[in-house]
Amino acid sequence: MTKSTLTSQDLRTPVLRRSFRKPYPAAVRGEGVYVWDADGKRYLDFSGSAAVNFIGRGVREISDAMVEQARQLEFVHTSQFTTPVAEEFAQELLDFAGDHFRGGAVYFTCGGSESVETALKLARQYQVEIGETKRHRVLSRNQSYHGATLGALAVSGNRKRREIYLPMVREFEHIGMPYCYRCAFDCTESCYNCGQQYAAELERAIEAANGEAAGFIFEPMSGATLGAVTPPPGYLQAVAEICRRHGVLLIADEVMTGIGRTGRNFAVEHWQVAPDILITAKGISSGYAPLGAVIASKKVVDAIAAGSAAFLHGFTYNAHPISVAAGRAVLGRIQSLNLVHAADSDAEGTAGSALKKALEGLRDLEVVGDVRGLGMLWGVEFVADKKTKTPFPPEQGFSARVGQGCLRRGLLVYPMQGSVDGVAGDHLLIAPPAVITAEQISWAVEQLCAAVKEST
Repeated sequence: MTKSTLTSQDLRTPVLRRSFRKPYPAAVRGEGVYVWDADGKRYLDFSGSAAVNFIGRGVREISDAMVEQARQLEFVHTSQFTTPVAEEFAQELLDFAGDHFRGGAVYFTCGGSESVETALKLARQYQVEIGETKRHRVLSRNQSYHGATLGALAVSGNRKRREIYLPMVREFEHIGMPYCYRCAFDCTESCYNCGQQYAAELERAIEAANGEAAGFIFEPMSGATLGAVTPPPGYLQAVAEICRRHGVLLIADEVMTGIGRTGRNFAVEHWQVAPDILITAKGISSGYAPLGAVIASKKVVDAIAAGSAAFLHGFTYNAHPISVAAGRAVLGRIQSLNLVHAADSDAEGTAGSALKKALEGLRDLEVVGDVRGLGMLWGVEFVADKKTKTPFPPEQGFSARVGQGCLRRGLLVYPMQGSVDGVAGDHLLIAPPAVITAEQISWAVEQLCAAVKEST
């Protein structure tokens, strides 16, 4: 029986996989930017799995740190103990986040969705602690994605991932999201004016909430849903000022963009924005262990410490010692190898600049409408017609076809659909580890070009 004749029944296994429609190769080993499957085939991971791996695979010092911690102490519950590794890593993470978070605190989770849930509840409790008990709404943006749990889905704007769960979700307001390639306004002055119009939507939404807005959550750069869309100049600064003026907490979701991915410690630094709450995951452990973190500013922590003195929230495995040990070792390696600089796409001679230059060449392809991004996070959007920016019909699954073509060539990319309206619109997310070489980038882009041409 060939792969093309396999049915969904044939593809069933004891694992409830993401799809019953395709077979999955079994990954058995990883080293650097490569993954090997059980048949011995090698894949260059051009997407860092899902923008997760930043330091490369198979780094012995990370697994050694995890083993050492497991031998000393595998687990304690945070209602009973803290651990030295959690305390030390929390301080290192606060230092990494910068001066704005001096005197703040870190809440460790097992990943991005848990971190978003934590941040939503933290924003609500902060408002209650300072006497703003009416404030409970967390505003967000259309075409955003903040996680798979119900609270995270409530503040996400991705239509396809939300629609069947909407009866289970408490809905709050979603506003427009700047997307310069498909701007709803008149793009002049490098999109500065339209950025201000998008920011004005937030002010109107806060005012319409009648004093019930507790926070505004945003991705500094869009992740998988839109594919590395960067905000227009002045937009995030305007949003931060609006939130400050109205007493609304600014919550930056850097699950995908944090820990050096964009060539800065955190992406908000590109626009000199200081959020009240910073969410991170993925790259914080580079995939070596399930780990996320919520970094709260001193203002937020002080309100709880001086009020009820207890954060009414918890997970069994938050601040799990082995995961935290992995995160601490990963951050140490990022700093010792200067990988944040390596990811900087505007610095000469870096992996980030080589990636930017190579991907820009894709614009010459007939079906590539836009190439966008920063650092080691890029999106390639496909269109059926460049002049009109008409997307491919969703049923064609164009980005998935390109992804399969890459897979056959030993290249891993992250294909997505729905960038135009949540259903139509195809793009790829490119997010390799920062240890990738110029030669590996060149080979990867060659294979990507071939897969695109084959799919056209």
